[in-house]
Amino acid sequence: QVQLVESGGGLVQAGGSLRLSCEVAGTNLNYHAIGWFRQVSGKEREGISCISSSGDHTYYQESVNGRATISRDNAKNTVYLQLISLKPEDTAVYFCATVWLQLCQANVIRNTHEQWGQGTQVTVSS
Repeated sequence: QVQLVESGGGLVQAGGSLRLSCEVAGTNLNYHAIGWFRQVSGKEREGISCISSSGDHTYYQESVNGRATISRDNAKNTVYLQLISLKPEDTAVYFCATVWLQLCQANVIRNTHEQWGQGTQVTVSS
């Protein structure tokens, strides 16, 4: 069974940065496109970034474009999301998930399964 575990969140001041990690177990990461999502309490989860299985294509949703960098280390079965210039509106629980490769390549982020991990909380103070 594929498991994805997020970490790296925390409390930071506006303008700060964080690097989130998504450790993948139970599968070969080389076969999967991965997406990052976030959810604000009371709102729907939204996809904010994805990376193709080979890493040659990345996409960023407008709200994080220019402030986020997604990367992957298949040898470590880990995908990262570096966030800079954080804003209070970035406060959310962040999740990672396997996503549809063809959709990611078309700049659409859709998770392939409905199972989610616990996520990692990012809180940005003003």
